[in-house]
Amino acid sequence: MFTGIIEAQERVLRTEKQVDSLQITLPCHFTGVALGESIAVNGACLTVAQILPPSLPESVQDLVFFISAETLEKTNLGQIQKNSSVNLERAITLNTRLSGHLVQGHVDGQARLLEISSVGESYQMKWQIATPLGRYCIPKGSITLNGVSLTINSILNFENQNTVFEIMVIPHTWTHTNLSQLQVGDTVNLEVDLLAKYVERLCQPLMQHSKI
Repeated sequence: MFTGIIEAQERVLRTEKQVDSLQITLPCHFTGVALGESIAVNGACLTVAQILPPSLPESVQDLVFFISAETLEKTNLGQIQKNSSVNLERAITLNTRLSGHLVQGHVDGQARLLEISSVGESYQMKWQIATPLGRYCIPKGSITLNGVSLTINSILNFENQNTVFEIMVIPHTWTHTNLSQLQVGDTVNLEVDLLAKYVERLCQPLMQHSKI
């Protein structure tokens, strides 16, 4: 479990493509990382598969992650290349401050960037997602993009099987995540609000009963 508060950005050192999977190696500045630990990479919960001696003088160690076919299908991790910048967050502990919101690291789909505009020192970003995921979005609700916990400012429309919404990215988030490196047309990993999915699931029996 994560909170969507990015702790580090790292650039990919190596990628190794296989038939239906991918292995990536990242430098790591975290201390005390254990083999088998979960780390969110661009919002996708990945397992530390191997720990290697550091390639860079300033890093503590290199971490190797295995990305399965299912994860490649659901996320944008298949687009990663050497030197790609990724957002990292370690799993929370029971005494962690919940500064963002509850994030599982289970990516629901991808969002496409439609527009970026500066508003003072902040940046307004307009996104498009498939409407089946749009039902979990509400104004001022939480959403996770590339692992970053964000607030939905407004929902603009539900047209052509897509939902369009806007978020505002403050200067700190812009500087400390890879959202600042995106171009119009790029896609990011999307995780909708966990609580919304649970509420929908719990209400399904009631909704089915009301139709009888």
